[in-house]
Amino acid sequence: MSKVKSFVVVLLALGAFLLAGSAHARYAAIMIDAENGNVLHEIDATHPWYPASLTKVMTLYMTFEALSRGQIGLHDRMTASHHASRQPQSKLGLRAGETLTVEEGILAVITRSANDAAVVLGEHLGGSEEAFASQMTAKAHQLGMYNSRFMNATGLPNNLQVTTPRDLAVLAWKIMKNFPNYYPYFASHGFSFKGRELRGINKFTARYPGAEGMKTGFTCGSGFNLMSSASQNGKRLIGVVMGGMTSAERYQLMMNMMDGGFSNRYGDGSYRNIDTLTASMGGEPPYQLGCGNRKGITVASGNGNDNIQPASYHRPAAKHYRAHQRTRAASGYHRLAAGKTKTGKKIISKRSAKRSVMVAKNKRGGVTRVAKKTAKSSVARKTIKKRSKSA
Repeated sequence: MSKVKSFVVVLLALGAFLLAGSAHARYAAIMIDAENGNVLHEIDATHPWYPASLTKVMTLYMTFEALSRGQIGLHDRMTASHHASRQPQSKLGLRAGETLTVEEGILAVITRSANDAAVVLGEHLGGSEEAFASQMTAKAHQLGMYNSRFMNATGLPNNLQVTTPRDLAVLAWKIMKNFPNYYPYFASHGFSFKGRELRGINKFTARYPGAEGMKTGFTCGSGFNLMSSASQNGKRLIGVVMGGMTSAERYQLMMNMMDGGFSNRYGDGSYRNIDTLTASMGGEPPYQLGCGNRKGITVASGNGNDNIQPASYHRPAAKHYRAHQRTRAASGYHRLAAGKTKTGKKIISKRSAKRSVMVAKNKRGGVTRVAKKTAKSSVARKTIKKRSKSA
């Protein structure tokens, strides 16, 4: 009997340990009083985490610092490089050689989480995104963000790019204190770019009473992140939530936390300040969601609709992409993908059709064929050759 009791105790202890481990990685959060930096509430605030597009707030800090020093101006024009133009969603869709102003870049990053605009800013300030990331890390450590390391200007996944909720709260706090002239940009609900009105994607900024803005972020590794600030009745709070399982959850967690802060549920936090909050003991950030690539190089970040977009995705060249879209819209697309022409003749195997990037229609005679440049299988190539000769 005693052996059975001992076994049960061991099982319970093991279960408690496993639950504690899973709870530790459920999500992390912190809220501070922006007046003095007192910590009002925190959950695993010094635990390492992937920042996702909250990285862009560090990119903006570097931009505001350059503006305040007169190194750049709001109306200076920046040119998008080939590297910037190839960034995955979310983005403005800048083409290589296209220009935008520094102010447009700031607004694109804040309201749309535009990866291409963030890279343009980084390259404009640092010469290259890699060099700029090194400068970001150095500046972060100077600000007291000792557990942060940045590898790019966007927050796109990189296993070496880590931070903590505590560090990001420090960053938001420093932006408020050091750049009061530029901080109001975070409250923007949208902006106009090349004749288009682009609406902001941050629902907290749009809906919460007294919201002053800040930034959203998402990757499969990080989960749904949110950095927010708000002011009510003369009290200003800064909150960070990392690891929401859905977009709606991160907003709800933030609103609940803010409600608690403004209602004094957590007290005044006078016994603990963010500057003295215990530093991280290290360890690996949790991988929150069951999507993407756990190696940390394939999932895009900060999409306005919180959609998952592989970073390895490259849109086909413009003319092929347009033809591809037209063909997909055609009523016979699914029949074509199965390898049948309108006359019922088999021209390509089902597997070959799936490998092809595009099915295009030959205007001469209405013969359906697979574009030469995109046909990858030997069967498809032979079919194209026969059709070309008969045409």
